[in-house]
Amino acid sequence: MKNENKIKLFLVDDDALFLKSLEIHFLEHADFEIETFATGELCLESISKKPDVVILDFHLDGIIINAMNGLQTLDKIKKFDSEIPVIMLSSQDKIDVAVQCIHHEAFDYVVKSETAFVRLQKIITSIFQYKKMKKELNWYMDRM
Repeated sequence: MKNENKIKLFLVDDDALFLKSLEIHFLEHADFEIETFATGELCLESISKKPDVVILDFHLDGIIINAMNGLQTLDKIKKFDSEIPVIMLSSQDKIDVAVQCIHHEAFDYVVKSETAFVRLQKIITSIFQYKKMKKELNWYMDRM
């Protein structure tokens, strides 16, 4: 498959082991073009590549103490292009954290767990189903 047909996925997490395992899982289960980043700042340097989906950790201060956190990164991604779907990841299983992410326009929120990868796969599938329906609806509305 040519690169332009692959889903471009950005993975952002300061936990190198989790980041690598996520990358391996995605590469084993689908044909993605994946870029990984340890900080929000590094992700934002490449955001002009317009990823199809960004999976972003809520806390990003494990490597650099004063690093931009996930919400700040999310806000900057949305400012660049509000159409880029961002899925937030966190080890915190707290409703207020999830609500905060959604208020900042995250597409969804996933708790890091044994089932996180399966949930991420399902969410990415739903993102593309939504985009397809939106495109079809726009086509239909343009014909009216």
